[in-house]
Amino acid sequence: MRVELSWLLRKEALVVAAFAVLAAGAAAAWYLLQASVLTIAVAPRDGTEPDLIKAYADALDTAGEGVRLRILSFDDVRESAAALQDGRADLAVVRPDVLLPTNGLTLAILRDQAMIIASPDQAPIKSFPRLAGKRLGIAAHRDADFTLLKNLLGYYGLILSTDAGGPSHDRAVHLVRIDQDAVAASFREKRIDAFVSIIAPSAPKALAMIGAVRSAARAGRVEFVAVEDDGAVIERFPRLQSVTVPGGLFGGDPKLPSDDVKTVGASYRLMARATLSRALAADVTQQLFEKRTAAAEKTDAAEYVQAPSYDTTAAATSARIPIHPGAIDYFEREQHGFVERYGDTLYLLGAIAGGLVSVLAWIRQRLAALRRERIDEIMDRLLDLIGQARAASHVSNLDALTAEVDSLAADAVRYARERDPDARTMSALSIAIETARATLSDRRRRVCGP
Repeated sequence: MRVELSWLLRKEALVVAAFAVLAAGAAAAWYLLQASVLTIAVAPRDGTEPDLIKAYADALDTAGEGVRLRILSFDDVRESAAALQDGRADLAVVRPDVLLPTNGLTLAILRDQAMIIASPDQAPIKSFPRLAGKRLGIAAHRDADFTLLKNLLGYYGLILSTDAGGPSHDRAVHLVRIDQDAVAASFREKRIDAFVSIIAPSAPKALAMIGAVRSAARAGRVEFVAVEDDGAVIERFPRLQSVTVPGGLFGGDPKLPSDDVKTVGASYRLMARATLSRALAADVTQQLFEKRTAAAEKTDAAEYVQAPSYDTTAAATSARIPIHPGAIDYFEREQHGFVERYGDTLYLLGAIAGGLVSVLAWIRQRLAALRRERIDEIMDRLLDLIGQARAASHVSNLDALTAEVDSLAADAVRYARERDPDARTMSALSIAIETARATLSDRRRRVCGP
């Protein structure tokens, strides 16, 4: 053991060990301060979300924030939700009525969509039952929008028909696909009786759509189909949500709508996996809102990002579409600072570092004691050899004693070179060696004669 651990007796060894501990602490701090790169699944490709998330990712990179985004693009929100559910992504753009990941918790609502059904005043349609047997125009739509419309019409006992030949019976609503720019012309040519869009009510396209319907109206009035029993509809389809289109949202004279219109819709949400730490989820949510101004310079979609509404923390975490506890920490200003987040880790690292230093110091002290014991052994042996030399009567005995003294002297030199013994000890050892050699020389003269 003395040979293998002898290097620990040197001061340089303790200095290296101290630097190693400091380097380990610095490495741990560097790791904790590194930016967290999160994979985010984004869809649909033809929606506003890809540009929105890209704008946020660029803003985070530019500001050098502690959170960065790696984007995975998908064609449909069903695919992006599946990526979150199967672990390919940490975050995802999700539309709950299409697919709600079992491990997904809401951070923010990227945009709310409402089902808006409008018709000009010359053929006003004010309720869902009045849609029976009518032709309902729709611009480019997604499968999720089609499903939402079909479910809502079914709730009122109506059947959505896409048969080009027209409604097959009086409870059918015939869906007619038209171009966004052909809404007004389609009303004038009597190809449609009403127009539907599932869209954010304040979006520019929504304003343009209502403007087109208004242009086809004789007196500039537009009627909206309201969902009066929206509470019951939400109970039936719990992943939808109630939406109110404020009166006067679309402006004009007379103002449109003339009063608040209750309807239902769906939301595009930013969701995180449930296992994402609260601190990291809070950071992502914070950056989402703090970087909104920067993101809005690249896309208007940033203006529609909002916090999910909730009354209490219990309601938020137990809702049908629950909110991530980390997002709630941000909304309620209960985020933790660096020390609070990593205090336990830092304490553990400090304890480990202190323990390592203590162990090294103990080993050094123990080996130093062993070194002193070895020096004492050499000195005791030299004293014994001095006595044996005085009593030796044969040259062969003196030669053996001389060889042992030389070996002990060499052993002492090695210890002195490998360690840093105190001067008093080495002075005493030197005297003992010289005395032993002088005694052997004197005894050799006596035995061999002059």
